[in-house]
Amino acid sequence: MALRGESLRRSDCMTEFNPNEASFLAQLAQWNIRVGIIGGSGIYKLEGFEIIGSVNPETPWGFPSSPLTIARNAQGVHVAFLARHGLTHSITPSGVPVCANIAALKWIGARAILAFSAVGSLREEIAPRDFVVPSQIIDRTKGVRRATFFGEGKDAGVVAHAMFGDPFDEILRPQVEKIVRETLAKEEPNVKVHGDKTAVCMEGPAFSTRAESLMYRAWGGDLINMSALPEAKLAREAEISYVLIATATDYDAWRPAEGSVHVAEVVACLVANVAASQKVTAALVNPINELVKNDDCEAVKAIRGSMRFSIMTRPEAIPESVKPRIRYILDWYK
Repeated sequence: MALRGESLRRSDCMTEFNPNEASFLAQLAQWNIRVGIIGGSGIYKLEGFEIIGSVNPETPWGFPSSPLTIARNAQGVHVAFLARHGLTHSITPSGVPVCANIAALKWIGARAILAFSAVGSLREEIAPRDFVVPSQIIDRTKGVRRATFFGEGKDAGVVAHAMFGDPFDEILRPQVEKIVRETLAKEEPNVKVHGDKTAVCMEGPAFSTRAESLMYRAWGGDLINMSALPEAKLAREAEISYVLIATATDYDAWRPAEGSVHVAEVVACLVANVAASQKVTAALVNPINELVKNDDCEAVKAIRGSMRFSIMTRPEAIPESVKPRIRYILDWYK
């Protein structure tokens, strides 16, 4: 189910940085941004964060769906926020420029992405407003969306096969689930948290038919979503740790006693999720930043260089025009 709700509202006086200015690049190095946040599920602002400004880098795959908002928390940790569907929620799930989004977050220094998304529930125990940190995903996006940085369009001439057996980072994911559980137990005790669930990522923008919803349940799906792929695949190719944090808004269409999904009900649930999502975001930034801020961190060592043996094309056969594009996401590539 697509991420719905308001996007980050930008202040009229927000500083817009020039991504090519040497002074900004020097400042960016000092900020040491290591955590990227992809919104929403009600996260249209980063409560408790100081907004520093925004930057809109043009990547080899174009511009991201929104400028990256740079924010700082009370402990001085800087993060980058990106609105998946644009600042006015005007981009459909199938139309999100995902390659540009992931590349822009890699450019700004992100080593971990905390991706928030609203989902439909395929299980009775996952009620609307519940949080889920899934461990598996089934791809039903039908090949409509570009799902790799390699071998397509201007990147033709190079093939890579990323390992994707565990689609979400297995070092960070348990930590994220633990922090979400602890935070909501204290701040929102009526909200349940679920882990080790399977998300189904479908093509949108229409919701599932009842037959499709029942089929996804029979396959072992626990959630239905429109946004997690190809985000997670591209993050893996860019060697960025990726964790999905989902909030349930409805029961999709599988329950025979209920009608199909109504957008008004989804939006009402999203509004109710705002406070909990903001608290979770604030609680996650410091500990996740600690887990990825240095080169010798376990999570960084586990994923950095993981694509070295995934590029199958011989170096001498890769077009020279493609190599700078590979270096944009993999700085070790020669």
